[in-house]
Amino acid sequence: MIVVGGGIGGLSAAYALTRRGLAVRVLERASAFGEVGAGIQLAPNCTRILDDYGLLDEAKSLGVLPDAMIMRDAVDGTELTRLDLRDLERRYGFPYLVIHRSDLHAMLLRACERAGVDLRTSQQVTACTNTADGASVTLAGGRVEEARIVVAADGLHSVARKLIADDEPVSSAYVAYRGTTPTASGRAADVDLSEVVVYVGPRCHFVHYGLRGGELLNQVAVFESPKARAGEEDWGTPDELDAAFAATCDFVRGGLPDMWRDRWWRMYDRDPIMTWVDGNIALLGDAAHPPLQYIAQGAIMAIEDGWVLGEQAARHLADEGWAAVLAAYQAVRPEHCRRVVTTSRAWGELWHLDGLARQQRNVLLRERDTYDYAFVDWLYGPTALDPSDEPPMFTPIPLSSANALR
Repeated sequence: MIVVGGGIGGLSAAYALTRRGLAVRVLERASAFGEVGAGIQLAPNCTRILDDYGLLDEAKSLGVLPDAMIMRDAVDGTELTRLDLRDLERRYGFPYLVIHRSDLHAMLLRACERAGVDLRTSQQVTACTNTADGASVTLAGGRVEEARIVVAADGLHSVARKLIADDEPVSSAYVAYRGTTPTASGRAADVDLSEVVVYVGPRCHFVHYGLRGGELLNQVAVFESPKARAGEEDWGTPDELDAAFAATCDFVRGGLPDMWRDRWWRMYDRDPIMTWVDGNIALLGDAAHPPLQYIAQGAIMAIEDGWVLGEQAARHLADEGWAAVLAAYQAVRPEHCRRVVTTSRAWGELWHLDGLARQQRNVLLRERDTYDYAFVDWLYGPTALDPSDEPPMFTPIPLSSANALR
């Protein structure tokens, strides 16, 4: 097998398939394996898989196991709702973990090395093609490599996706700034690292939590870019950052100086597609379902994809062949990920409300019981291997219903 892309999704898929006895080669376009970014949140539907891989204890040693997830209003700083993450672990059987993206990636890379994955860098794939006996990839320079199956984990701008969908990334007009600071001194020393906190505000939000056993404070500032809405090409630039948070509370504004100003992340997703397999080529991770980040499931979905593909290989490959494996993968993953992508968009809209709608949202969130899991049961339970295993979605609550509670 060839896996195109050596990010979190590609490496986790390579490990999942190798442990099922398959020979896997990973082709990474960069000159070295690595991951750019800062913190990442891993919910129980992901830590359950890491436990199955025998990697959960190592992940715990690299990250932080927070006690609570808290949502606050970014304007006045007041608490709106919370999840008790220790109770959540009891409910779902596995913890909620926050970890540095580079630490998670390096852990997966080490696992692949131990498993014997053929890991290659400086391999830019320019095309994927089905062949009579499997599939092939064409590299920059013209060299062709063949395999029985090609798994395209090549991200938002996937080459292989073009075989299936004639679409483009969708801009949200939002941009993220990130920063990590040592917790030994300064503002970070006074932050409660047992909490994952998100401040939601009009057209902006701010997130913070601890990393690396509490050595670092991770902070993220996200806002809607007026330049993007105006159609300008150079948008999301640092001059927009401070203005976007001018009306927020002191704590949020106090975190802005910690943001890296030399890089920022424009936020794109794609409209869901329900076909991920073309012959002997399968999409995985952001190549199939790039989401906005509001329910923190992007990397998790990619890890789930790889696990499901490996489990389907174990179930079907020996007796039924690769067509059955890919059909089983195709049958279960697109619908789940469609739900995540569309819910992420809706959740982002909810976070960024203003005016009366913001007030209604706040009323409803304050009424929610800490131990009400109706909105996450569909997400945090065991990853489905069959469409019949996929749990029902939550029932949306209209904002207008808040009027009866005021």
